[in-house]
Amino acid sequence: MMKKLYATRMSTIPKSFIREILKVTEDPNVISFAGGLPNPQFFPVKEIAATISEVLAGDDVSALQYSTTEGYGPLREYIAQRYRDKKGLDISADQILITNGSQQGLDLIGKVFIGKGDAVAIERPAYLGAIQAFSVYEPMFCPVPLLEDGIDIGSLKDVFGRYCIRLFHTVINFQNPSGISYSQNKREELAELLGRHDTVVVEDDPYGELRFVGAAPQSMRNWLDGRAVLLGSFSKTIAPGLRLGWICAGREIMDRLVVAKQASDLHSNSLCQRIVHRYLVNNDVDKHIATIIAAYKKQRDAMMTAIEANFPREVSFTRPEGGMFLWITLPERLSSLELFDRAIEEKVAFVPGTPFFVDRGGENNMRLNYSNSDEDRINEGIRRLGKIMKNLLAG
Repeated sequence: MMKKLYATRMSTIPKSFIREILKVTEDPNVISFAGGLPNPQFFPVKEIAATISEVLAGDDVSALQYSTTEGYGPLREYIAQRYRDKKGLDISADQILITNGSQQGLDLIGKVFIGKGDAVAIERPAYLGAIQAFSVYEPMFCPVPLLEDGIDIGSLKDVFGRYCIRLFHTVINFQNPSGISYSQNKREELAELLGRHDTVVVEDDPYGELRFVGAAPQSMRNWLDGRAVLLGSFSKTIAPGLRLGWICAGREIMDRLVVAKQASDLHSNSLCQRIVHRYLVNNDVDKHIATIIAAYKKQRDAMMTAIEANFPREVSFTRPEGGMFLWITLPERLSSLELFDRAIEEKVAFVPGTPFFVDRGGENNMRLNYSNSDEDRINEGIRRLGKIMKNLLAG
């Protein structure tokens, strides 16, 4: 009876496979490489506690009042200034919209740009959060393969030749799930292609500040200006529980995003916005991020070394220059779903590749997160996975 009452679009939205896995990993005995979780060891607990007291001290009660949809002005200016200082982009505070994590940014972009049946180009494999957020608006997904240096330009040209693409979504630095980053040359090729079409590129960049190796290539905003919409987040550099991110967009797009957000939640948590801003102003954020980078690089190196020592030789993996993930390719005769079932029995969790593909695929892929495990657990978890793989291949 109730089934008839639900909107038909609900049947098109995939469950978050990762959120379902996290229920299993609540067992402290499970070694989890599943969630894209920052390491809580680096959450600035004491600094945030002190900052909360500062924000709530005195007679100013505005932090507890309704606020503007766009967000807290000083925080928006801080973000804009960081774009100017770190990326050389001419960004002003009125081009910043504070959101409830970058996930809300994806939802608002979907509301503004995607109608039922509209063609949306995404990476293959794609960020699961984008698949889920955009699926609400019932698009036609056009997945484009990723190569070692970024999107397959030839395949993307074919997609543009067949469809009128509304937007292209990319996690351009240390992609989730693959860990791949677009090279400078690939970004230039992509910009040249997109410049010939009436398409918006969504540059989703939650991991960009977590670079271990090399210099950061340019943002798509350098070439495409107002048609490049940028997403950012404090979840990976401060703490995900604060649920604060942002959209950076030109005025025309921003006007529509603000209306969409007003219809959604009026504004993001104004208290948290002030807390985050004061924390950023009072502390050496670059030093804090450098500490995270050093730790994650060590954990990435530990995982790659353990894989080389324990996984079968037929297994290949990406070597990310930053971020939080490795992408594993298994021999075709080995199913990551079967491996997952065996791994859970051995108290190890990861994400099989299939949820990251909208057109089926990923049966012999898996994503491993290294940021939320210490080296001992990384070594033990990879040892267990390697043993299971070898047993399955031998059987």
